Amino acid sequence: MYTHEDLAELQAQSLKMQSWIRRQTFSPELEKTLRRFSSWEVSELIFQINQSTFRGRLAADPNLPGGEVEPDGRQRWFSLDEINDLRRRMKINRKTLMPHRPAGKRALRAAIANFKGGAGKSTVALHLAHAAALDGYRVLVVDFDPQATLSHSMGLTDVAEDHTVWGIMARDLVRETDRMNAEVEGAESGTTLPRRRIPASIRDMGLDVLRVSDFIKTTAWSTIDIVPSCANAAFVEFASAQYRHLNPEWSFFGAVSRYLDALPDDAYDLIIFDCPPAIGYQSMNAVFAADMLYIPSGPGYWEYDSTTSFIGQLSEALEDLSHGFDENFPAGKIGLPKAFCDIKFLMTRYEPGNELHRAMFEAFKKVFGDRVAEHPIEMTRAVEQSGRFLSSVYEIDYRDMTRETWRRARATFDRAYVEFKGSVAEAWEKIEVTK
Repeated sequence: MYTHEDLAELQAQSLKMQSWIRRQTFSPELEKTLRRFSSWEVSELIFQINQSTFRGRLAADPNLPGGEVEPDGRQRWFSLDEINDLRRRMKINRKTLMPHRPAGKRALRAAIANFKGGAGKSTVALHLAHAAALDGYRVLVVDFDPQATLSHSMGLTDVAEDHTVWGIMARDLVRETDRMNAEVEGAESGTTLPRRRIPASIRDMGLDVLRVSDFIKTTAWSTIDIVPSCANAAFVEFASAQYRHLNPEWSFFGAVSRYLDALPDDAYDLIIFDCPPAIGYQSMNAVFAADMLYIPSGPGYWEYDSTTSFIGQLSEALEDLSHGFDENFPAGKIGLPKAFCDIKFLMTRYEPGNELHRAMFEAFKKVFGDRVAEHPIEMTRAVEQSGRFLSSVYEIDYRDMTRETWRRARATFDRAYVEFKGSVAEAWEKIEVTK
């Protein structure tokens, strides 16, 4: 017979292995660092200009960042901060290298979500965030998944649960309950509203006094921040059910949206959510905070079946919430029923030479039409290797493998990002200008 004590022992053994893996993956201080990028990458892959043009600009203006030169003098290598400095100060044919960012609008929020475990949600979220950062955007990623794969890939390994999405939700419960209790008269009936009491076990945690910035952690990428997750945050589903009992009028699904609304509109350009493989309190918060829904799916029939179930159950959940909170939902920036600026399906782990994969891709396009991303994420050796080392292909040095292998892996994510960026630009047009 096995009990929770046996499970705890197995976890302790696994944690020892995790520590060993991190020592192989990160620096000796268990701190993830970001590599430098060669002048070839900066010019042709990031700025998409000719190498000779790039070298000419550097030679013409000695005040521009020059990067670091290898001992043999053949290549210059630039940090992300130097790349962004170059992007701000250089123009090509009188055109800026800065990415599109509509004035007067807040960051665009995209949720990467599906039922199916292994569909590539964390991989997609990680690569889109890194590609966007290399494109010049400031990115906030929010890890809703207690498996914390995205957090670990970003280099965060020691996260307290009260600084995760669970902490944001508990903070929102206290604040929203206090707000409701402060309203002496009902909005229409004139009757006294019931007072909801928050137990000391919740209030004494002091989460309600935490600032918005207290939940945000920096990463090895200077333009990417994260609201991390951790394994202990798994109990958020149980805790949230208790919180709803304490205050049935609390619009639990709006907690993260209200939190993000408190950020300055120009703090970030993109906010990307990595959702858990289930519909629950955390995933519904991600969905309601998102402007755009990105649904990754593998190329097999069971993935297609799971994706179909996911959108069906999500539809029912959103409908139920709309009816259940029509009268009680507080005035704010979230409208009911929930509406998305865009919904996209992205096929992952795709092998172009696999007949079944090609057939499933065509089936997706026949069913979902132009909502299917034109360029699926292809499975390559470099993609597999990046997952094993908790990194994206953008973080892997191309000198660690053949350049062609690395370029093929990068190209599949580059194409996916270009489509994603196009969807972001269109969705941004549908967001109202902030006052």
